[in-house]
Amino acid sequence: MDLLRSLPIGLYLEHPFTWLHRLDPRVKLAWLLSFLLSPILANSWYRLWVVAVLILLTFVGRIPKRVWWQQLGLLLLFCLLIFALTLLLPDEMRTYSQPRITPDLSLNLPLATDYRYKLLDLSLLGDKFHLSFTRHSLYLAVGTSTFLFTAIYSSTLYLLTTAPEEITAGLEELLAPLARLKIPVTEITLTLTLALRFVPLVMEEVQNLIRSIRTRAINWQKLGWKNSLKIWLIVVERLIENLLVRAQQISMAIDVRGFTSPNEHRVLWHSLKLTKADWLVLAALILFWMIRLFWGRMS
Repeated sequence: MDLLRSLPIGLYLEHPFTWLHRLDPRVKLAWLLSFLLSPILANSWYRLWVVAVLILLTFVGRIPKRVWWQQLGLLLLFCLLIFALTLLLPDEMRTYSQPRITPDLSLNLPLATDYRYKLLDLSLLGDKFHLSFTRHSLYLAVGTSTFLFTAIYSSTLYLLTTAPEEITAGLEELLAPLARLKIPVTEITLTLTLALRFVPLVMEEVQNLIRSIRTRAINWQKLGWKNSLKIWLIVVERLIENLLVRAQQISMAIDVRGFTSPNEHRVLWHSLKLTKADWLVLAALILFWMIRLFWGRMS
């Protein structure tokens, strides 16, 4: 079991170095915010189109199959499950009312249009199993599943192709005007850098503890649920202790190198400069928002 390979969430892909890696982190951040914000108040066809764009970007970006195969498959399966549950569950709270005037059953007026609110209404196994969904439940199912996929996969793709130092450098450049309001921008970006670097350490500690339990070949059925719960509590306690030790080591390493204040000891890892490819991707972003404004609007 290798968590660092099977669940590459929040990890930077160092090799191969694709064209997505070469883009400016500020440009990729603008695309990430566009993917997260554009589905809001958009129609269902546009949301499905955004999902297709993200999947196509994975292939065009030449992300290795070992990275996206299992992760993309599990995420699609989870979103399809959310889609099915939202589609089949009731889309509203039903209320029953009795009219004051008895309707005239002799009138059988034809429908003015072919519009139907219920898209499917089936009774199976002799009315023991009822299957139905409406237009509103279909809209909710598409919106919920696509928004989950877009939010999770766009963020994961951004972290895969952008180094933590590039992310913090880009954020510091974008948030630089806030420093005039005495907001500690440098401290915030430094904390974000350490947090992104700490994610692989957490996964590594969890992986080591799971391997240590598997090598002991514990018979969980003989232990019972009480003793099993005690063992897992010990494992969680050990995990927290190891993470605190790692955090203390990082803190000591920073103090030894003289990083007492980020404003006095600034290290520029990357020189941010927009290239021709960045300007081309920004032009594509303008086209993306034009599609959102003219085609993605709710009717």
